[in-house]
Amino acid sequence: MDIDLLERAMARALRGSDPLLSRFNPMPRILFVNDFDNGTNGWCELSGNHDNNLDNLRQRARDLRPPQLSTMTFFDTGSHGSIDGTYSLKLGTRPKPGHMSQAIKRFTYSQLGQVQFEMYFTFKAETVYPQVGITDSSWDGNYDPSALQFGDFTISNDVGEGQDGERYHCALRYENTDREGKLVQRWMYKTSVQPTTKMERNGTAQSPEDYHVVHPDDWKPVPGGHQPLCYNEIPTKANWHYLRWVFDTRSRRNTELQVNDLTMDLRELPVPIYEHKYWGCERLLNFCLDVRTRRPVRNYLWVDSVVVSVDW
Repeated sequence: MDIDLLERAMARALRGSDPLLSRFNPMPRILFVNDFDNGTNGWCELSGNHDNNLDNLRQRARDLRPPQLSTMTFFDTGSHGSIDGTYSLKLGTRPKPGHMSQAIKRFTYSQLGQVQFEMYFTFKAETVYPQVGITDSSWDGNYDPSALQFGDFTISNDVGEGQDGERYHCALRYENTDREGKLVQRWMYKTSVQPTTKMERNGTAQSPEDYHVVHPDDWKPVPGGHQPLCYNEIPTKANWHYLRWVFDTRSRRNTELQVNDLTMDLRELPVPIYEHKYWGCERLLNFCLDVRTRRPVRNYLWVDSVVVSVDW
């Protein structure tokens, strides 16, 4: 009898009997399972570096807003709840164009290899009537112009190999509307490094318009990445989406992104690497989620649950 085959079969059976894990497709070793009915599970607000004086935080890192537990309460239907419980993790912006809310889960790695991030999520703009800044479309009973009120959300990591190694951020963005407010509904990847406190202090980057890149134009569409996601007509109907993202810390590359029925091969997309080294980031493996609004309307990203697994 092949012991490895037996062990894999037993692992599949055990995961299949778990109502939460059976919704996911993890790699052999699970690093963590976050069900937000049990709390925030270590996801917290991202704060920039400082010298104990918060006035010295980077401008873009001074107000990223902490994640909150949410019952997804709407004015017309009451509490929406999560997939099979009460609470989801909510990221919410301020009603200010360009404002971003970000959450981070801080981790480290013990080996190089593939890392898989899975989550169930939904997103909406705040219910605002009349629609702020929208004059070229109107509600017809099916289409709602609030679809144009949502900006974008991004999944990313922060990987550091230590003082003698590399540091980089893989980042993938779902751009619902572009800077002109047009509905584009596409996945994007970044082409420049994320400005850091070190870069700002040494003058190589100033507080950018876009947190993730040096210049806001440093994003390109993922090939085959146009994907209209379920909006379901009005801003108080929230439908859950499945996302699976794989990156490889051995090759320093994105590998694959699956969102519902669309799977995108990312292996040929470059990932920018910092030219200089970073102290104190030994075996860094952080996970980040953020949401950004382009209009004076709050934007929200809700996450029901997260599973991260590896092939180590």
